[in-house]
Amino acid sequence: MNPDIISEITSQDYAAITGRIRRFITAQLDRSSTKGLVLGLSGGIDSAVLAYLCRTEDLLGRTLALIMPDTRVTPDSETADAQKIISILGMQYKLIDINPIVREYTMYLEPSATARANLSARVRSDILYYYANAKDYLVLGSSDRSEYLMGYFTKYGDGASDLMPITSLYKLQVRKLAEHLEVPEDIISKKSSPHLRKGDVAEDELGASYEEIDSILWCMIEKGMSASEAARAAQTDMETAERIGRMYTSSMHKRTVPATESGLSFGGGTVIQ
Repeated sequence: MNPDIISEITSQDYAAITGRIRRFITAQLDRSSTKGLVLGLSGGIDSAVLAYLCRTEDLLGRTLALIMPDTRVTPDSETADAQKIISILGMQYKLIDINPIVREYTMYLEPSATARANLSARVRSDILYYYANAKDYLVLGSSDRSEYLMGYFTKYGDGASDLMPITSLYKLQVRKLAEHLEVPEDIISKKSSPHLRKGDVAEDELGASYEEIDSILWCMIEKGMSASEAARAAQTDMETAERIGRMYTSSMHKRTVPATESGLSFGGGTVIQ
């Protein structure tokens, strides 16, 4: 990997980013006239950063965190990390095991490992919106820019939210922001995982490290390079760059509103050449 590209990505003013995101969240709350925020707290870095961003005098008291393990697949350590974050922040929370709900669903459905994994994410979304409706809250989404652009999220699952405060930040930037916010180091350094299947690791499923993913996406999206140009600039192989480009393009439907019969378009993005 090209260390200059990595440095370009990560060399940001994280104090300014923190202030900007917190102002965004507060402004959206004020504009919507809702009473507070609800977020899913997994114990991973993205949701941890989201929780720490809500650690302000104005936001903390009106933020509810939902810890929603699927105890069939979620490691106990992940739930313990989420509870550790709650203990540090003093945030309101509820712990809900979604396994009985998912199991009940699957009693009436034909088996599919992939569909079941995504069902878990959608059950979590349902619960988030249940509490949002009950309390007149907004749902905070925890997708970072790397996973959002790659389509590495469940449509209408963890991709469903009212606000997406950190989709402007690549995973490498989220790690740096976590350091700035003083998120525990063991949460920052552990491997990212959606915990939708036993033992799943994000980098394994994506087929590249976040250093590779972020470098290629940075060159393609932020600098407008082709796949071949991005591969050369990031000092990685062409096959990886092309695959990341394909994942970006093929997941476009996840980042736009549904297609309409009239052919009207209400969203979109830059297509990578």
